[in-house]
Amino acid sequence: MGCALNLWGTAEVTRAPLAGDRDADVVIVGAGYTGLWTAYYLAKADPSLRIVVLERETVGFGASGRNGGWCSALFPASARKLAALPGSSLDAAIAMHRAMQDSVNEVGLVSAAEGIDCDYHKGGTIVLARSQAQLARARLEVASAGEWGPGDLRFLERDEVQAHVRATKVLGATFTPHCAVIHPGKLVRGLASVVEGLGVVIHEQTPVEVISRGRAITPYGVVRAEVVVRATEGFTGGRAVAPVYSLVVATEPLSTAVWDRIGLADRPSFSDHRHLIIYGQRTADGRLVFGGRGAPYHFRSRVRPAYDSEPRVFAKLQGTLRELFGLEDLRFSHAWGGALGVPRDWCASVGLEDGLAWAGGYVGDGVSTTNLAGRTLTDLILRRDTALTRLPWVGHHSRPWEPEPFRWLGINTGLRAMTLADTEERLTNRNSQLARLMAPLLGH
Repeated sequence: MGCALNLWGTAEVTRAPLAGDRDADVVIVGAGYTGLWTAYYLAKADPSLRIVVLERETVGFGASGRNGGWCSALFPASARKLAALPGSSLDAAIAMHRAMQDSVNEVGLVSAAEGIDCDYHKGGTIVLARSQAQLARARLEVASAGEWGPGDLRFLERDEVQAHVRATKVLGATFTPHCAVIHPGKLVRGLASVVEGLGVVIHEQTPVEVISRGRAITPYGVVRAEVVVRATEGFTGGRAVAPVYSLVVATEPLSTAVWDRIGLADRPSFSDHRHLIIYGQRTADGRLVFGGRGAPYHFRSRVRPAYDSEPRVFAKLQGTLRELFGLEDLRFSHAWGGALGVPRDWCASVGLEDGLAWAGGYVGDGVSTTNLAGRTLTDLILRRDTALTRLPWVGHHSRPWEPEPFRWLGINTGLRAMTLADTEERLTNRNSQLARLMAPLLGH
C-alpha cells in the first residue's frame, strides 16, 4: 500500500507460489472477488473440477481489498446503454438490474451460510441533494427509474432525510434499499478460505506473464487447463481497461454523541448528487469511511504502490466529509487507495470464447457485480443455458482505449471536467452544461 494505511488490512503471504507445471480443468488468474466467486460457484456445482487460482501478490491485493465497502445494485453502464447493446432490449436491461439486486442479497446469503463475518448489513443507499441543480437531478432520476428499472428508487423530502442521516445543506435525497455495506477485507479473505476448503488451490506470489488458450504461463511453470479465466480488473494491462485510482479515508471510532448528531443508525451507504463521485459508510466499529475520485490517471496505465497515496486528494476528502456533516473536529486514522478498471464504454462485461473467459470493467461497482460474474462464468463454463447467460453484458466487447498520449489526456480531462461541472453548478445553480456534454463518454 505504499505509505497509505488501509483500514481493511492486507493479507499476509500464506500460500506457496506455483512450483512447476501442472494440469487443471480451470485456471483462474487473479485472487480478488471475481476469481474467488468463480472458483466458489464452480467448486460447489462440480466438486470434481480441478481449479487453480494464480495471484501475483496476495489474496485481495487489488480493488477487492481496498474498496469503500458498498455492495450495491449499481451497474456502471446506464439502463439506456444496456438496452441499446446488440441483441438487447428494455426487458433485458430490466433483467440485468434485477440480477444486480439479487446479487446484493446473494453476497449476504453466502457470507452467512459459509460463516464469513464480513460485517454485512443491508441498509440501502441514500444520495443527498444539496443544491438546486442536484435536487432537479434527483427528481429526474426518480421519475425515469420506473421506465428503466423495477421502479423502487424513492425521492425523500428534506424532513424525510432526517430519519436516515443529518447532513448540511440538504434539500432532499434519493433512496434505494438495494445496497449493503461490508468489510471488504474480511469478505475477500474469508471467501479465499472457503474455496480452499472446497478443494480449490490458490498460489500467491505467482505473476502470470501470458494468458493464452489452454494455458497460463508464469515464471515458475505453466498451468494447462481447458478454461482460462482472466480476473485481473485494474491490473489487466494493455488497452482493455484503464486503471483509474479511487482514494479513501477513515475516521477514528466516533462517540455515541457524534453518531446521535450524524444519524446513519441503519448504516445506509451515503453519497450526494454531485458529478465527481463520492461514497461513504458507517462501519460496524463506528467509523466513517469516505472515498471518491479525483486522483489522476497515470501515463501508459501504470499501477504502482506509490500511487495509492495522494495527500492532496486525501485532504480534499477529509474536508468534504467535515463539511458534509458540519463536524470540523473529525479525526482521521487511515487513508489508502487503489486502481479500479474502466472500459472505454463504461460497460462491464463477462464472457467465454474459445476456452478464454473474462469478467471485469466494473468502474468501482464490483463488490456485488463480481458475484454475478462468478455465477455467470460458472454457467458458461459448465455450458448451461440460463437466465444469467442471456443477460446483455454477456459476451460484450468494449472497444479498446486510445493509445497514449490520447488516453492520458482524455481520462484526466474527464476527471477534471467533473470537478469543473460541480463548480459550474455552485456558481449558476443550474444543471451543468459541461456534465451534459461529457455524459455520453461516461456510460450514460
